[in-house]
Amino acid sequence: MYFLTGWPRRLLCPLRSAEEPFHIQPSSQRFYFALLSDTQLSIWFSRPSVLIVSYIDSAKAIAQFGFYQRAEWKPDDSMIAVATAKGYILLFSVLGGGDDKYLYEPVYPKGSPRVKVTPGLKEEQCAPALSLEIKKPVDLEAPITSLQSLHDELLVCTADGYLHVLHWDGLGGNGRKAICLTTIPFSLDLQSARGGPSLDLEGVHIRCMEYCETLDGFAVVLSDGRLGFITPLSSSITADQLQGVWAADVSDGTCLAVNNKYRLMAFGCASGSVLVYMIDTATGSMQLSHKLELTPKHYPDIYNKTGPVKLICWSPDYSVAMVTWECGGLSLWSVFGAQLICTLGEDFAYRSDGTKKDPLKISSMSWGAEGYHLWVLHTKRVKIKQEEAQQEEETVSPPPSSQQAGILQFHFIKSALTVNPCTSNQEQVLLHGEDRLYLTCGDPAQAHNSSETQQHSRLHLHDGSPPHHHHHPDSSLSQGLSTLLGHKHWHVVQIHSTYLESNWPIRFAAINTAGQCMAVAGRRGFAHYSLFTRKWKLFGNITQEQNMTVTGGLAWWNDFVVVACYNFIDQQEELRLYQRSSNLDNAFASVTKLQSDTLLLNVFRDMVILFRADCSICLYSIERRSDGPKPTVSVELLQEVSMSRYIPHPALVVSVTLTSVRTETGITLKAPQQACMAESIMLNLAGQLIMLQRDRSGPQVREKETPANSKKLLPFCPPVVLAQCVENVWTTCRSDRKKRHLLEALWLSCGEAGMKVWMPLFPRDHRKPHSFLSRRIMLPFYINIYPLAVLFEDALVLGATNETVLYDGMQGSSEPLEALFPFCTVERTSQIYLHHILRQLLVRNLGEQALMLAQSCASLPYFPHVMELMVHVVLEEEATSREPIPDPLLPTVAKFITEFPLFLQTIVHCARKTEYALWNYLFAAVGNPKDLFEECLMAQDLDTAASYLIILQNMEVPAVSRQHATLLFNTALEQSKWDLCRHMIRFLKAIGSGETETPPPTPTTQEPSSTGGFEFFRNRSISLSQSADSVTVGKFSLQKTFSMPTGPSSKGRDGECAENMYIDMMLWRHARRLLEQVRLRDLGCFSAQLGFELIGWLCRERNRVARVDDYVLALKRLHKDFLWPFPVISMGNVSSPLKNGRCRPVLSTRLLKSQSADSLLHMDTAPPPPGPSSHTWMDGLSQRSKDMDAGSSANSNRHSPQTHDAFLSLLTNKVEEYSIGSATDLTESSSVVDGDWTMVDENSSTLSLSQAELEHISMELANKGPHKSQVQLRYLLHVFMEAGCLEWCVVIGLILREANVIKQVIGFLDSPEVPAETTQSIRSGLLSIDTWASTDCLGYKPFLSLIQPHLQQLMMASMASEQVQPEAFQPSACQSSKLGAAEGGPGGSASARPEDSRCAAAPLGLLALPSLEPAGGFLRAAPTEDHRSPDQTEEFGEEEGTYDCTLS
Repeated sequence: MYFLTGWPRRLLCPLRSAEEPFHIQPSSQRFYFALLSDTQLSIWFSRPSVLIVSYIDSAKAIAQFGFYQRAEWKPDDSMIAVATAKGYILLFSVLGGGDDKYLYEPVYPKGSPRVKVTPGLKEEQCAPALSLEIKKPVDLEAPITSLQSLHDELLVCTADGYLHVLHWDGLGGNGRKAICLTTIPFSLDLQSARGGPSLDLEGVHIRCMEYCETLDGFAVVLSDGRLGFITPLSSSITADQLQGVWAADVSDGTCLAVNNKYRLMAFGCASGSVLVYMIDTATGSMQLSHKLELTPKHYPDIYNKTGPVKLICWSPDYSVAMVTWECGGLSLWSVFGAQLICTLGEDFAYRSDGTKKDPLKISSMSWGAEGYHLWVLHTKRVKIKQEEAQQEEETVSPPPSSQQAGILQFHFIKSALTVNPCTSNQEQVLLHGEDRLYLTCGDPAQAHNSSETQQHSRLHLHDGSPPHHHHHPDSSLSQGLSTLLGHKHWHVVQIHSTYLESNWPIRFAAINTAGQCMAVAGRRGFAHYSLFTRKWKLFGNITQEQNMTVTGGLAWWNDFVVVACYNFIDQQEELRLYQRSSNLDNAFASVTKLQSDTLLLNVFRDMVILFRADCSICLYSIERRSDGPKPTVSVELLQEVSMSRYIPHPALVVSVTLTSVRTETGITLKAPQQACMAESIMLNLAGQLIMLQRDRSGPQVREKETPANSKKLLPFCPPVVLAQCVENVWTTCRSDRKKRHLLEALWLSCGEAGMKVWMPLFPRDHRKPHSFLSRRIMLPFYINIYPLAVLFEDALVLGATNETVLYDGMQGSSEPLEALFPFCTVERTSQIYLHHILRQLLVRNLGEQALMLAQSCASLPYFPHVMELMVHVVLEEEATSREPIPDPLLPTVAKFITEFPLFLQTIVHCARKTEYALWNYLFAAVGNPKDLFEECLMAQDLDTAASYLIILQNMEVPAVSRQHATLLFNTALEQSKWDLCRHMIRFLKAIGSGETETPPPTPTTQEPSSTGGFEFFRNRSISLSQSADSVTVGKFSLQKTFSMPTGPSSKGRDGECAENMYIDMMLWRHARRLLEQVRLRDLGCFSAQLGFELIGWLCRERNRVARVDDYVLALKRLHKDFLWPFPVISMGNVSSPLKNGRCRPVLSTRLLKSQSADSLLHMDTAPPPPGPSSHTWMDGLSQRSKDMDAGSSANSNRHSPQTHDAFLSLLTNKVEEYSIGSATDLTESSSVVDGDWTMVDENSSTLSLSQAELEHISMELANKGPHKSQVQLRYLLHVFMEAGCLEWCVVIGLILREANVIKQVIGFLDSPEVPAETTQSIRSGLLSIDTWASTDCLGYKPFLSLIQPHLQQLMMASMASEQVQPEAFQPSACQSSKLGAAEGGPGGSASARPEDSRCAAAPLGLLALPSLEPAGGFLRAAPTEDHRSPDQTEEFGEEEGTYDCTLS
């Protein structure tokens, strides 16, 4: 509502005086302030805040009249009455200077457009020159206690119990009458006035008094502390026409202030609390509405030490009250008791080192114009020395006898809702200070204007703010939740200085629903701003601006500003609409003349609702017309509703709103289109929310019959009071079938009572509603912030809060203001309210409605948090209640939450955030944690299950937690959730070591040893040849011993050992499973992540599970797991490569088999250009090797785990697979001719690499997998070698094609420690691999031929047991032999049965090779349909074995 900002400003009086001012009194418009000290009367101007004139009385006059005490202005600001200590009233005339007399002149830069100022404007911009002239004093012969101005009369209360009524004009003459207080009858209410108990007022006088216009009476505090209200029964104030009522049970009143807008009287008490009374309209008695008091919860140190209330001050718009106490401090409250600011706590009361500050003691205070400033006079007698020291710093050192008087000015920014409560302000938070706007919405412009940013910082500095304070406007495009909630900063828009200069103060502000356009109205005219353009639009013609003043407020309708204003030239009230995009000029305005003054304005869809000074409501329709060059609007009066019967005074209406809300009476649910129509008028009458609903009780048929007459609107039913103590109302005209509960509700802010929502109840599934079920329900709920906007669909309330920053490092001999006061900023806040509403519905047994509401909001990102909050709040309340609860809500809430999938997670999160003592109560309602844990496991929600373990560990015996932890540990191992596994190991160890009920400590985990896992390998790279050569035969006799972690003491060692063994058993079991399933990669991850002693375990399992049963399967599985390409064979020495223009695909068919069916990998293809010499096929490879990386990256987006395979000639890929992009696409009809081969040969023959180098490069490129896989495989090889698992070493040696490894392993086989089965297994395994390679993967044949000598050595060793043909390990093709002959039987079968081929698509199609591009681009072999004739197929068959191949 109202928020402090920055530091207070100190205004120093230019006149030096030993007196300090003690009383400040504002004029009616608050443009002037009268300050009193003992002998001086000064008048200050509000903007600029300067002293205009000061009257200093002579010593002789002071001796006669006494010191000045209090002052009062005449309503037209032409006179000031001053009361003195000896009972005199001194009257001063305030004389304005001539037209050209003013104290300060604006100096404009040359060429400024505002130099030619219109007549009469200057004195408004500058402080006018005034003078004071004293008139004849009036002697009332008794000390004066109170002054009150009333129309043409001045009421003066004196200490002798009299009330004097003086005329302002004839003060010295016969216009006096005195009324004795004892002659006024006082009773508890007006009904018992004639015969009921009456007060004995002998010796009692009125201590203070204030007139309330809307109650037409005087609130008084009597000298004995009683509170009363005096009503004049007729228009004139005479003794026999006054009647008083008094408040029972109060006798410690000290001061008072009345609120005209809400008909409230606030009385300060000696106890420190403020009692706010209202007058009961029926009986006329004083009824307590609410109290303003500090609570021990928020202010435990000070709440009962504030002393009596010193002053209460309502803001000019009556929406907040400022309170101060005798002990000092300021406190700001909303009209119905919500506390906004208090300076008795937090940074206001304490320094950063924790020492307490002296609170600011206030002698008088007053609000400035429109409530942007609070002028405060503080008592400084304690701090005179500090002040003098400070003033010496600030100014030239003064004479020691005098000091400068100081006024503190506190700056406020306020919500636009306080004075302009229109619908367009309801979903955006819009605050306005005296020269800037703060808004929460996003900014469409991405680039920030640097000059604007500089302007921001400069203005803040000018206000005394620190340089860091200026807020950067946010620059997000969306208007979604992230924009409204994303950060705490505001978008600050500086109001145009030219407009402010002549039209300060800003009275109204409005923002459009999209949050992109703002409009402000000051004393005259208005201006608007667009975030799209970052520009203000002002009236081009200043006369037009000065000839209108906005009276009823501003609102946005689409692209138009709707203004209710008064036209000074025609002296006519008008409703105007100005288009945003046009120039701001009356020529482009749509003007409608109005009959009476407009007090309030609002917009609903295409209707404008006006509340007028004659207490009537007018509805207008707005229609957009686009017939001209510029769009215009036509405004038409629809309906007038007189409310004078229900509204005692037009100033009491706080807001008026059209809504689509209705009570459903007389309406069937079959008319959903009516949901968007203007169904009712909501009127906030002094805090009472009144609803006028359209009367649909008559026949409804006419609408269909007379569509032409549809403009005739239905009448309204008599008003109904919906709620009391209402400060703000929010409603929306949008509709959404899914969120009807939220969008068709009415939201109310009720001060200290929190918020209320008037929510519709819907029958489920279009069933007939129960007759006893109300159609709507009012639900109260509390929130921690002051609500400023409601986001209906998002179930959020937006607000703002004051934050403080201490700058008390500036302390020295004197404390400047910056050290006395923290720097105040305003931050955006938001709060979820959904859990409150759901809970209220469940309390009222409306679970079905709560479920519908919750399901409609289940997609909100904070919905899980809502559920947690609901459980948490109910649990805290019920479990900590001292009395037994007859009907507990927690079981209902628990049952409600089970309807949602996040039930398990909600309960455990809530439990973990609640103290242990409440867990039993919680789980008694929601179910046994063991069952909930098992549900989590079944749902595979392991993280939530882990949270339940903590609860089980605290609530169950250790055996139960261990059993559940084991279950979870095994599941986590299966799913490779390593983080969770590590936590589980720590958890199990903690259970074992402690065997206690306390939560587990976090033991330090052992660092994995160098052989423990992949972690070791992340930092070091092992050269395989070194590691393999360094392994000696003797290594295998070493059994790995498990080292237990050393415990803190030997006492718990046995339990710890047992626990470690238990964990190790589970880890061993998992490792065994991984090895049995040939999941070496998973085994490596498992070992590395959990620090598993892999080598030691493999040593023990060497002859059990660490054996290889099927070598071919193991090899294939490794290829797949490590994304390792199958090797391919290179081809050279092709004799007669062409026959009938076609190339035979037999060899390609074979080579294709090297791609296993489950391989994820692709093969890159390149045409080998055969020539007369055996090395020509490699000549093109150097260029190719350079392009290798580029090629792989181009291909990797389709197959993410991409590896580089090989260069094959004449290859067809799987038909359904993606084939690699090439320089030229092949077509069925293209053919290979001799010229193509020749050209390739010519291009490639320029390379001059030796054959050995080329072969090395080609094999490296063709047969390597990803680098990471290579590192992992080498590491595993190292581990298996250390552990002596020779069979696995052979398999890894084969896939890495490391001849040294095979040689070493075969060398180890001679050792007596190696069992015979191992030797036998390796021999038969290598045989099976050779057989498989001959048929399915020829790429392995060259490597097998390379290690042939070692294999023959192995064969010789076992000749005795089995007859083996040594030529089985001969290379399938070598430089001297023909392929077909070497392949023998198995090779032939592959070509005879092409359907066996794993990768070839059914009978192979024709292949053609285009010429190789010079740049070495990739080629794609296009899979083609089979167009071969039977005889061609036969030819291919006859020619089998005619290719020569080169092997490395």
